[in-house]
Amino acid sequence: MKSSPKHPSQKSAVRKKVSQSHRPDPTTILLARDLASTEVARLLQAYGIQDWKRADHNLQAMAGEPNTRKALANILPRLLSSVSQTADPDQALNEWERYVDSGIHRLQLFQFLEQVRHVVDTLSTVFGNSQAMAQTLIRDPLLVYWIEDDRVLVRRQTSANLKGAVQPALAGVKSYEAKCEALRRFKRREMLRLGIRDLLGIATPSETYTTLSDLAAEVIQAAYELVEHDLQRQHGGWEDPSSRVGANRIGFSVLAMGKLGGWELNYSSDVDLIYVFQAPQQMTNAGQGQRALSCPDFYHTLARELTNVLSASTSEGALFRVDMRLRPEGQVGPLACSVEDACQYYQTRGRTWERLAFLKAKPIAGDIRIGQSLIKKLEKFVYGTREEAPQVFKAIHDLRAQMVAKITRRGELERNVKLGRGGIREIEFIVQSLQLRWGYQYPSIRDRQTLKSLMKLMKVGKLKIGVLQQLKESYLFLRNLENKIQMVHELQTHLLPAKTEEIAKSAIRMGYPKGETIKQTAGFLLADYHGHTQTVHHLYQEIVTAGESS
Repeated sequence: MKSSPKHPSQKSAVRKKVSQSHRPDPTTILLARDLASTEVARLLQAYGIQDWKRADHNLQAMAGEPNTRKALANILPRLLSSVSQTADPDQALNEWERYVDSGIHRLQLFQFLEQVRHVVDTLSTVFGNSQAMAQTLIRDPLLVYWIEDDRVLVRRQTSANLKGAVQPALAGVKSYEAKCEALRRFKRREMLRLGIRDLLGIATPSETYTTLSDLAAEVIQAAYELVEHDLQRQHGGWEDPSSRVGANRIGFSVLAMGKLGGWELNYSSDVDLIYVFQAPQQMTNAGQGQRALSCPDFYHTLARELTNVLSASTSEGALFRVDMRLRPEGQVGPLACSVEDACQYYQTRGRTWERLAFLKAKPIAGDIRIGQSLIKKLEKFVYGTREEAPQVFKAIHDLRAQMVAKITRRGELERNVKLGRGGIREIEFIVQSLQLRWGYQYPSIRDRQTLKSLMKLMKVGKLKIGVLQQLKESYLFLRNLENKIQMVHELQTHLLPAKTEEIAKSAIRMGYPKGETIKQTAGFLLADYHGHTQTVHHLYQEIVTAGESS
């Protein structure tokens, strides 16, 4: 498969600086009096600006008083150079103006940026590539100092760091509602960190989706603790559940499914969750002014309130879109169910798609051991037996055929990065079909993550190393493209844009070079996209479709 002139995986840690030798000095736009409009146009168009009149208005509005005007002029060459490298230079200047007008002290900002000019590049990268991330900075403009102080560009956020950062972020406020709002601000700030590292090419696609998943897990755990504490304040608790073991254990567990369970979350993924609990028929130890609840009622209330906290949209935004449809009985079932009831449902009524769902199940909040006990009890349901194994390929191919028919009717078969021909879902189905086919015999291939599963399948001889490499490269490419599409407006979309101009912008976000024309830039991305999807679809047919008929 041919690669573009510069593949995204080869992008340097920080976008390379553009030489100033062939670019005119733009400072006269701010400092010269009565500069001819033709000269303003010439200067701004040299930096990739299309609407030079609007851009001039942006800069003049940013400049303000004489002292701030001079300070802005000192960083203007760097600002316009970095803006010119973004997907949308005109939009970048619009966002620059909105940011400077957001209430931050202009002179201090410009003087700070003159001292740390790489932060100019960072802001331009955000403003010219993601309106959603730009809005985060505009609503909290002092985050510009956090970018430098917290070493966002050089320090990768780890799961341990996130775990240690959540509670301090909530410590400054006391009420339940205020802590929930603080948790939303914390999540938004960490999303900005991730987006910056991603757009600058510092973070790999796997680092991005792993850290997104780490962040989601810590946020959901923190939300669970807030809700549980508030309910115990209202209804009382019970003796320490850690003193109970086995069938007598009391507790509630949040299982992550789908992309979160696989630790492969997108920028704008839903979080697929299942709630299970283990509780004897006893009442909470309610004190004066508290209302006692049975343990099951307590956990049903906890499930409802936790979902509300995670999905409620406030002035600080929403934490997540929560999808509970994978639970027993789907939308008509209770939000939470006991481990015993869940086992009964899946073992007697579970379908193929539910087996696939539990390949990625992972307890992430509450009592982890209760979630683990459910997964352990469902191993036979998920991986089946030797006699059932050969039927897997047909069942999965039938599911895939239903998806293809649906997106074909919508005209998305060639543009849907996730569900389209040769898209992410076909890679996942290759992995999952082999896991269900051979998982009863080779427990070592039972892994939630796609790339780790590919490696384990190769080690037991169920994938050739060449196939592994092709699928790995295509998976990382498609996940990177999916993220770049979603990060613009933080919307859950999987469609490659229809317009050439928008495809070119996606290419630039992925690190492809700007060609001589928009069509050429878009062509770099499309060539790789078609190459990867053709490879994936061929392998899907070779493994899953052929497995169905064997």
